This record gives sequence, C-alpha cells and structure tokens, in this order.
Amino acid sequence: MRIIIVGAGEVGYQIAKFLTYEGADVVIIDRDGAKLRRISEELDIATIEAEGSDPSAFKEAGADKADLLLAVTNSDETNMIACLLGKAMFNIKRKIARIRNPDYFFNKELLGKSNLDIDPAINPELEAAEAVARLIENPFASEVIGFEQGKILVIGFKIPKDSPVNGKKLKSVRSLINQEFIIGVIERDENVIVPSGDDIIQEGDIVYMPIPREKIQEVAQSLGVMATPSKKIMILGGGRIGYYIANKMENKADIKIIEKDSERCKFLSKHLGKTLILHGDGADKQILLEENIQNTDTYIACSNNDELNIMASLLAKKLGAKKVISLVNRTDYVPLAHNLGIQSVLSPRLITASIILRYLRRGEVISLTAIAENKAEIMEIEVSNKSSLVGRTLKEGIFPKNSILGAIIRDDRIIIPSGDDLIRERDKLIIFALKDSIKEVEKLLT
Repeated sequence: MRIIIVGAGEVGYQIAKFLTYEGADVVIIDRDGAKLRRISEELDIATIEAEGSDPSAFKEAGADKADLLLAVTNSDETNMIACLLGKAMFNIKRKIARIRNPDYFFNKELLGKSNLDIDPAINPELEAAEAVARLIENPFASEVIGFEQGKILVIGFKIPKDSPVNGKKLKSVRSLINQEFIIGVIERDENVIVPSGDDIIQEGDIVYMPIPREKIQEVAQSLGVMATPSKKIMILGGGRIGYYIANKMENKADIKIIEKDSERCKFLSKHLGKTLILHGDGADKQILLEENIQNTDTYIACSNNDELNIMASLLAKKLGAKKVISLVNRTDYVPLAHNLGIQSVLSPRLITASIILRYLRRGEVISLTAIAENKAEIMEIEVSNKSSLVGRTLKEGIFPKNSILGAIIRDDRIIIPSGDDLIRERDKLIIFALKDSIKEVEKLLT
C-alpha cells in the first residue's frame, strides 16, 4: 500500500511511526525541513520538502500510484487543496483530512463525494470534547472508549491505594470482587503489559477493562472507586474544545467557563444557553476560590497553552477539585502530566492519529483506538467466515502473545469471555494488543 502524508507535525509523525511497523510504502510532504529531518532520523520513510498543495511534490511522491492520502497539516485550507489535488490530478481513491474549522467540517456538500471527496474529515477539537464528555459521565476513569454504539465501554482508570484489588494477583481478583471482568492492558510507569493471571495489580497502575454500560456502577464500586457522574464542572478556556464540551454537557450539569478574551466571552454567552461565562483567568487561585473550586466535581483545563493547562490542573487539584482533566497537544507532556498526579490527560493530536489508524487496518475492523501513549491498541472486529477464529475457544490459545480477547458481542449480548467460550461467525470481538502482536492478530482476521 502506498500512502502519502501531507503534514509532518505530531499527527503526521505518529501516523508515519505506526506505518513503519506495517511495512507500508510511505512518503511525507511538509514545507518545514526541521520536522522532516526529525522524521528521517527516526523513521525509515521518504520525505519531500515542499508545500502540501504543490502538484510537483505530489508527482515526485508517486501520487498516481497512491492508495491513500492523509492531509494532516495545521491548515484546513492546505488539507482541502491537497485532497482536491489528489482527486482531480492523481485519482487517489481515498482521502482523509484533518478539518478544524466548523464552517468547513459541518459542510457535508463541500466535503462530499461530488466535491472534495474527503472520507472522513476529522475534527480534533470535536473528538477531544467527546472524549472529555465520556470522562465527565465516568469520573473515576482516566480514559473512556466506547464500542458498539456505546453499549460497552473500555474504561482506563488508576488503581487507588485503598482499592480492594491493590496488591492482589489478577487470577484472584474476580472471586474477590464477585464480578465478571477482564483487564486487557496494564500501564505501569513507562511499561505497558497484557497481563496474565499471576501478574499483581499495584497502586498507581492504569488498567483498561471492557465493561457493559449498565454494569459500570457496580464494577466501579467493587474496585473501590465511585462512578457518580459529575454535576458541577469548571472549564479553563472557552476556545473550540471548551465550547464543544459545554454545548454537549450543559443540559446534564452546571457548567462554568472562565475565559480571558472578552470577545470570546460574548460569543460563548450568545451560543450557550445554560453555561455561566466568567471573564477572567481560570488559573488564578483567587478566582478559583471565589467560584468554589472545592465543590467542583470536574475541572477541565483546555486552553491553547499546554504548560498552563498542566499547572492550572495541579492548582485546581490542590484546591479541592474532585477530578482534573488536562488537555495537552505535545505528546511528550502526557506521561509527565500523569506522573505529576493529574488523573486524566488527553492529547487531541493523539486522538486524531488514533482515529485515522482505524482506516489503515486490514480485516473486518469496525473501530480502533490506540491507548497507553500508542503502545497498545483496542480493536473492534467482526468475525468473517474466512477467519481462523471461527469455531475455536480461548483455551486453545488462539490469540498470540501480548494480546487478549476482552469481550464478545453476539446478538446484542455482551459476553465477558472465559476459556470455554466459542467464537462464531459474525461475532464482534474487542481485542487488546501490544504493538508487537498486532500483525499476528490481523492474520487471524483474514
């Protein structure tokens, strides 16, 4: 497969890094030579220093033979022109673009097949807001990923010191808490593992578990965490992400947005019906105290400044906010923020890269999400009649090392599997896999 990536920023880099594992034929185009040198030094792929809308650069990249174009620069206009070139001049079959401006993103006619033919367009701010909304509804979690239209959620959460499973072997936990569950991945400091029964759960571990939506409350309580949705929310920053979060959640919770820019405050007041808009600095200790930060269920730092978001989140946590969520674009800040004690850290760039990845997989992949700083993936797949999984049970050891089946979805039923469960054609499976086992998992699907 030949893939052209326009944009060598963080999203383009993460996708290119992933594709090197897959053995795809990749060319990346960007006008920034420094970004291209970074990629050339770290990854074995071709680079072209040029504007992302330059037809000669597309020709040099072999666009006439390309199967896929990914346009992920910081400019919507460059991304759209790149897709137009890919369609009109080189007949590239599939084009995926990052589109941030809502006037473009929600214009289905512009992006549709008869015009730019972008499929899909991905809005990082909107996707980040959706991810934050899931965390608000499940405040004990550090990450929430929905599958099967939200009927089953993969919850990532940090094990507290007083949890009944802290210090226990995994194989003893199910009987201890009297719940059916599987831990698919454990993130511990810099390490990520698919655990076995003899692995011991430790305080501070971030564990990822598939849980049917209707059982989240009881599973959370069994693990020593509370699952009551947030009702009082404070947001630092009224940019696009802050606006999207408030717009989605203001009918479910009391929301305050603290925004420095007076003109932006006017926009928010006009377009949000129930959210309280405050003109000021959402990282100012005095303002936070005046606005009763100690009674706030969730504080969300989503300004355009990564460092400010991290420091403001730490301040809000110190002042008594029950949960803090920090959004950072620089991916190297994600583990740092976690280590500083921020419960939930999201990167819109990583979210965007993760969404794009699902379109690059083989087999019957319905959706895919990268987790644990892209060191592992959760795949939702449908079992075809060609799959070698059909008619086999888990106790046969059918899944490769560093992968595990987390759930089976069959006729609207969700099964947390045991060794005797048989896999059938048309089952949907939730599979956890580390990077080194993904190719082996894919072989089972085709």
